[in-house]
Amino acid sequence: MGLQNTLKALADPIRREILNLLKNGPLSAGEIVDHFSVTGASISRHLSVLKEADLIRDRREGKFIYYELNASVLEEIMLWITDLKGESDHDGND
Repeated sequence: MGLQNTLKALADPIRREILNLLKNGPLSAGEIVDHFSVTGASISRHLSVLKEADLIRDRREGKFIYYELNASVLEEIMLWITDLKGESDHDGND
């Protein structure tokens, strides 16, 4: 179920772009919205999906909410993908 949520979250190009923006550090919701030509409500929904998949974390500072990558989940995904890729290479010892 966790991996399914993660893959669902990664399937959307806007959510992938949000992750790309956050790789440079935390951003407020307003800063994220500024990068897109969709409504703030739409970005809010995308952020919720990313949070549910545990790909991002949020923290409140005063009246602002800042979002940042959850690197540990991203590392788990990368290890899983690398392992999948490695399985197909095991038979062909060069």
